[in-house]
Amino acid sequence: MEEEFFFESNEDAQRSVERYEEMLRNQDQYFFDAGAFEYIVDFYIEKNDPVKALQVVDFAISQHPYATVFLIKQAHLYILTNNNEKAFIALQKAELLEPSEPDIYLLRGNIFQNTERFDEALENYEKALGLAESTDEILLQMAYVYQSMGDYESAITYIKLSLEQNMENQDGLYELAFCYDVLDKQEESIKFYQQYIDTDPYSYAAWYNLGNSFHKLNLFEKAIDAYDYAILIKEDFSSAYFNKGNALVQLDKYDEAIDVYKQTFEYEQPNADTYCAIGECYEKLEKMDEARSYYKKSVKMDPKMADAWFGIGVTLNFEERYFESLHFYKKAIDLEAENADFWFAMADAYYKLGQIDESIEAYEKVLEFNPLDIEAWLDFSTVLYEQGKLLEASETMAEAIKNNPEAAELYYRMVAYLFALGNYGDALGYLETALTTDPDKHYILFEYLPQLQDNSAILNVINRYIR
Repeated sequence: MEEEFFFESNEDAQRSVERYEEMLRNQDQYFFDAGAFEYIVDFYIEKNDPVKALQVVDFAISQHPYATVFLIKQAHLYILTNNNEKAFIALQKAELLEPSEPDIYLLRGNIFQNTERFDEALENYEKALGLAESTDEILLQMAYVYQSMGDYESAITYIKLSLEQNMENQDGLYELAFCYDVLDKQEESIKFYQQYIDTDPYSYAAWYNLGNSFHKLNLFEKAIDAYDYAILIKEDFSSAYFNKGNALVQLDKYDEAIDVYKQTFEYEQPNADTYCAIGECYEKLEKMDEARSYYKKSVKMDPKMADAWFGIGVTLNFEERYFESLHFYKKAIDLEAENADFWFAMADAYYKLGQIDESIEAYEKVLEFNPLDIEAWLDFSTVLYEQGKLLEASETMAEAIKNNPEAAELYYRMVAYLFALGNYGDALGYLETALTTDPDKHYILFEYLPQLQDNSAILNVINRYIR
């Protein structure tokens, strides 16, 4: 008995699968029409069993040798199981039978794309474009190829063409945001999403991406408004809550941010990132017990969460538990060895514990990884100066100035060190540079060495620049 081609119900379709499995058990050969075979193949694909699906396809081809659909499914399954050669052969056979079938060129394009033969991929997608009724997915694939080639401008063109065909395609909206991001064209991105929203005001993905673009331009109030619209349309949109929380943090609204971060837990399982973000808010509010408790939740969920290990250290440091804080800073550094902020905290903790050699080593790491950290240069040179290493302090400052020639604070500090070394001529030269760079900061000099307030040579130079 043959199966019906069009199934009356899902039950009939299910019966085809049972009948196929019964045939295998009986080691027999039943006949199935093309419709039944298609359903059976899809059933195994959905069950994520490509090997079984391939067996069904082979059997289907033996019963329906001229049905292109099975050769295409065979090629698709070969691609899934990383057998490109066999996929090419199946597509070749399909093309002989039905050269106007767009899926042939789409799949061939996929193989070329996966093997980074981008020109051939585009050639096949172009062919598919000319044959297919619905082209939004093909246009998106072409955009991905251009992305892989590093041609983000062309990628944007194709994504926009795809979105014109299908406004509902969320992937396209997110990919577009990615391309604008790479090109650092947030203003263009904002313009596009605003126009898109005029056409489709209920697109939560468009509102969300608009929020992200505002966020990147530091327009946090506008970002929050956009995230609010995204949440209004899709109440369970946890990423929008999370990013809204991040925007509130930028506005120092930590209490509100905590509430928003916690709302994500209503719509998705808590994760280490969110726990860590909540911990940081409590830390900023100086509620160290709560901060520590959330940081601990974060590392329990993901032991590789370096920021959370570091956060635990920061809370202990705040409570002057410097020795304990070191243990957590080290854990953070084990995970992110080149994070200058972690080394800076470590250097400071060693200093407070009187472990000066270790502190100096840690400062050297800070400045190796971030030579633009003016605060670190100043602190490091202070440690050297306090140890009586005046020459090293001034040499460190010279290195600091080389890396940060615009930073007036460094020149003023250099003046102090050169005076302490008795090198008055050079000191006055640096003082002139400091005053040229930023005369308003001359008070720094007296904060560091108050005795210089009585030095007439210094006061004469300062008075020439400050009226």
